[in-house]
Amino acid sequence: MNAIYLDMDGTIADLYAVPNWLKMLEAEIPAPYIQAEPLVRLSALARHLNRLQRNGYIIGIISWGSKHATPEYDEAVAKAKNFWLKKHLPSVKFDEIHIVPYGTPKSTVAKEKNGYLFDDEEKNRAEWGINAFDVVNMLDILGELE
Repeated sequence: MNAIYLDMDGTIADLYAVPNWLKMLEAEIPAPYIQAEPLVRLSALARHLNRLQRNGYIIGIISWGSKHATPEYDEAVAKAKNFWLKKHLPSVKFDEIHIVPYGTPKSTVAKEKNGYLFDDEEKNRAEWGINAFDVVNMLDILGELE
């Protein structure tokens, strides 16, 4: 079995375009994680993910919490990110959702170690290995995997 894992911030959610996002995160306000606009056409993303899931792929999210966060803020961020996913991708029934502390190697939390990762951070892609992709052409790559 294979898997598709998506990062959120900078990959499918435009956290960095939310006004004052950094100040809010530093003040441990989770609102930017809810307010972030989508970075991709979510209807197309949902269609690809649902087709891949019907074809036997595990569909998951692996996303970090906020840098220098308290455990309480990590929990608030996880709730905000789960809310965002339910709001923006309601038709996708994720098999795995991992909202982990900032800096956690993403390969350590994925259940399917040979899966594909889409992530905007080069460091995360390098840590993941050969099946990691930038968000550029993500929809095209997902279409090819179908």
